[in-house]
Amino acid sequence: MAAPAEPPRKRRGGAAAPRPEAPGDPGREPPRPRPRLRLLLRPGTFWLTRIVLLRALAFVYFVAFLVAFQQNKQLIGDKGLLPSAVYLASVKRYFKGKIDWDSLSYAPTLVWFLDWGNMDSILDCLSALGLVVSAFILVTGCANMILMTILWILYHSLVNIGQIWYSFGWESQLLETGFLGIFLCPLWSLSRTPLRSPPSLIVIWGFRWLIFRIMLGAGLIKIRGDSCWRQLTCMNYHYETQPVPNPLAYYLHRTPWWFHQLETLFNHFIELVVPFFLFLGRRMGIVHGVLQILFQVLLIVSGNLSFLNWLTIVPSLACFDDATLGFAFSSRPGGVKARVAELQARGVEESRPRLGALVRRVLDISFGVLIACLSIPVVMNLLNSKQVMNTSFNSLRIVNTYGAFGSITRERTEVILQGTASLDAHDPAAVWEEYEFKCKPGGLKRRPCLISPYHYRLDWLMWFAAFQTYEHNDWIIHLAGKLLANEKAALSLVAFNPFEGKEPPRKPSCSPETAAPSGANRRHPGGVSSDRTRRRSTARSRQVQVEVVRMDRPVGESGLLGQPLLVPTTEHLGCHGSTAQGQEDEAGSSKAEAARWVRGEHYRYKFSRPGGQHAAEGKWWIRKRIGPYFPALNLTGLRNFFQARQWPLPRPS
Repeated sequence: MAAPAEPPRKRRGGAAAPRPEAPGDPGREPPRPRPRLRLLLRPGTFWLTRIVLLRALAFVYFVAFLVAFQQNKQLIGDKGLLPSAVYLASVKRYFKGKIDWDSLSYAPTLVWFLDWGNMDSILDCLSALGLVVSAFILVTGCANMILMTILWILYHSLVNIGQIWYSFGWESQLLETGFLGIFLCPLWSLSRTPLRSPPSLIVIWGFRWLIFRIMLGAGLIKIRGDSCWRQLTCMNYHYETQPVPNPLAYYLHRTPWWFHQLETLFNHFIELVVPFFLFLGRRMGIVHGVLQILFQVLLIVSGNLSFLNWLTIVPSLACFDDATLGFAFSSRPGGVKARVAELQARGVEESRPRLGALVRRVLDISFGVLIACLSIPVVMNLLNSKQVMNTSFNSLRIVNTYGAFGSITRERTEVILQGTASLDAHDPAAVWEEYEFKCKPGGLKRRPCLISPYHYRLDWLMWFAAFQTYEHNDWIIHLAGKLLANEKAALSLVAFNPFEGKEPPRKPSCSPETAAPSGANRRHPGGVSSDRTRRRSTARSRQVQVEVVRMDRPVGESGLLGQPLLVPTTEHLGCHGSTAQGQEDEAGSSKAEAARWVRGEHYRYKFSRPGGQHAAEGKWWIRKRIGPYFPALNLTGLRNFFQARQWPLPRPS
């Protein structure tokens, strides 16, 4: 039997050396990570505020230039609904054929100095350059005065030739916000935290002054405008009658009356009371910023108001300083937040002022004086009982008046465009098919769209056109002509073309000299029509007066000269001939063709009731016909109408 092993000897100095534990020993706790220091920023500086502001502004610029890139050619291009070259030519004639300071101040745009022969390329280049610059600022958060000035000039150039398509209040608001953004940046540096160019407190207050005027102006125009704002009943109609409702508006419209009254009271509180929080110290300013952003988010989710509400959030961000926005940035070493903490610790003021800092200080003071001087007529307008909204008092739109929904429509009306391939527009058997637009209500079973911050300009103008007549909106007749020609550019503005892929209409096989009223051959093969048929033909070929605007003065200027133009609403398409020829025409008309005629119909729209009979059938809307908006038109009858406006006659594509 083996002897028992002796215990190991103890080392000198005491206890035996401990055995090393295995790496996976469960009895040993893993080393704890070192706690990351939380950077606490002091209030009163705006380095992070500038980064957030510039990125938010760049986002809105990007959306605006994207809309321009995708829609401007169809709206104001060479073959647009309102060609910008024709508009600029009218402005030039008004100023005696010169491109001088007067014409430049009337319509400040780079297009004056470019070749108008290819306006589509000019519009694409301006929009594409704006997209590239705004995308760079959005991604990097870096900008300087040069880049921001480029964006401002590019968008100015588009707005001032956009005519009615760019007549919305948010165009001027974007230009004013963009002008403020120029002075928020350093001159050359693309650093997010340039040591020698801290954000100017004067410019920060310029943004605060902007949001103050926007909200207070919107509140005052409501109180002074429609009585329903004072009676707390406007929200009973708003969701249904707003320009482009979204799906949530369908359900909000049916909320109880007391909820609508609370909404109206909250609106008045936000627009008439909260703006004054800006002047009550830092904490109340932060409360102001939070409430304004929350209010704009509510508007975004309840309606498609383009990028208006997104843009209104931008100046609200100036209510927050670095200490407030620090939570949105990482505290990792070397990050922008750590850099700001370092700048705060050592300070950016130097004992020996440099020339660049002095020049920048003079520039900031000059900027403040300019904003103060241009604000005088704006303040006078706010104090005036006859306040006007969305108006500029200078051609550069640096300081403007704002407002929204000063009046609320009680019912919704829509213009529905319809086309038919029938030879006779007045034939009871003619089948009229509807064109669907991108977002505006049309088909009853079509769900309301959700597109904010994107903006379909044509859809918005169709909403305004429904309040007026086609004589006030001659572009809608231009659109009808382009739909008749199946023009691809115009068709890109609509969501559904019922005649897509069909052949262009064929001309009758007879000469104009032998034309007879449609249907005469069927009744009288010999081509001799009765007196009753002649009377019907005369009634069918009735004409409507359409105002022709001579371009003796710029569009939008008072004192436009006009003369009446007779546009036939029907065309004699029948022919004298044999019965065989009549049968041949009927056989030919059975082939799939594009529309021969387009007309506008006026309807009254209402939301269906959730859970009701119409909703059970899948209908979001119910509608009732009011009457014709404009009579049936064809390309031949529109020839003189187009020539009088210097518009090219659409060619079937």
